[in-house]
Amino acid sequence: MDPIEDEDRDPIERRDQHAFEYTMHEGQGPLSVEHHFAAGSELTVAVQTWTLGVGAFEGMHAHDDPPLEEIYLVTEGRARVRQDGEAYELDPGDSFRSPAGTPHDLANIGEVPLRVVVIWGPPGIFDKSSFGSYLRALDARRPTDPGERP
Repeated sequence: MDPIEDEDRDPIERRDQHAFEYTMHEGQGPLSVEHHFAAGSELTVAVQTWTLGVGAFEGMHAHDDPPLEEIYLVTEGRARVRQDGEAYELDPGDSFRSPAGTPHDLANIGEVPLRVVVIWGPPGIFDKSSFGSYLRALDARRPTDPGERP
């Protein structure tokens, strides 16, 4: 594959500018993928936007070779994620985490296309303790009542 030269990389990608149709993990139905800054980012994670047509689904799968963790963030529509024998429904603004090696499936259960930001990459530790927003996020997860679960 030809690498994209630095001078050819635009710092902005517009919605659907580089979208392509793709079938994942034996899923069914229309699914398009935008792999944001596919050749232009040095992050160790992939950031994608998926659009699943009504009734479309990704297909049950796990990421264990190589191990990858995945986070789904619903931006439009309604989703169902199956994982560990449970089914979870997600609305816009909801997010879901699938640890590496855990079988899971994403489906559009709404009446409009489902748009999901998907972040995936190898599990690992990155010291975020010097970032104020990360520290505040940890505080927001702590129970305010000593008997409350986080």
